[in-house]
Amino acid sequence: MTRLEQLSERYEEHHRTRTTGFVFGGAERAELFRRAVGGPGRRVLDVGCRYGALTRAYLEGNEVVGIDIDRNALAEAVKLGIETVYGNAEEPLPFPDASFDAVAAGELIEHLREPERLVAEVLRVLRPSGTFVGSVPNAFRLKNRLLFLGGRALDDDPTHLHLFRPEDVRTRLLAGFEEPRLHFVASRFLRLSPSLFGNVVVFSGRKPS
Repeated sequence: MTRLEQLSERYEEHHRTRTTGFVFGGAERAELFRRAVGGPGRRVLDVGCRYGALTRAYLEGNEVVGIDIDRNALAEAVKLGIETVYGNAEEPLPFPDASFDAVAAGELIEHLREPERLVAEVLRVLRPSGTFVGSVPNAFRLKNRLLFLGGRALDDDPTHLHLFRPEDVRTRLLAGFEEPRLHFVASRFLRLSPSLFGNVVVFSGRKPS
């Protein structure tokens, strides 16, 4: 069995038992993604599209291509009317240079062995002034700090390979992008301190023209 097939089986099981089509912080995150992607008339790449739970936010009026390693999830995503591609985000993206106006990666990057490789690929496939929008769990949040002080694990998801602080998002995931923006979602206490209480960091940046 190839590594791609092994990963596909792993994530099919992961999606089946843990996540299904659920989007954590769904309405807030979806709206931020929709605004960042823009449209209509945009050609959009959704990396790690899964079932298309988040894709729906920026589908209307745009041409969306979704890539994922989970064949079962892609079979559901194609029902949205998007083009689907079976592939691994750890590998070079199977698209020409400068072929998309926007690239989205929701709750994907923390699963990758080398996130910076994907960031480089996003820069490659984006057209000048194209937008990169994504989201990762907020490792900086107060809950994680308290878990750390108590000697407990910060994350119980075995598929998460990286923890990102807001500063990591700026320096690692938005390196090479202009107009970097960070938003924090999915908490009742955001007004007290977004970076301390936000469960998810939504970020975006623009490729230089």
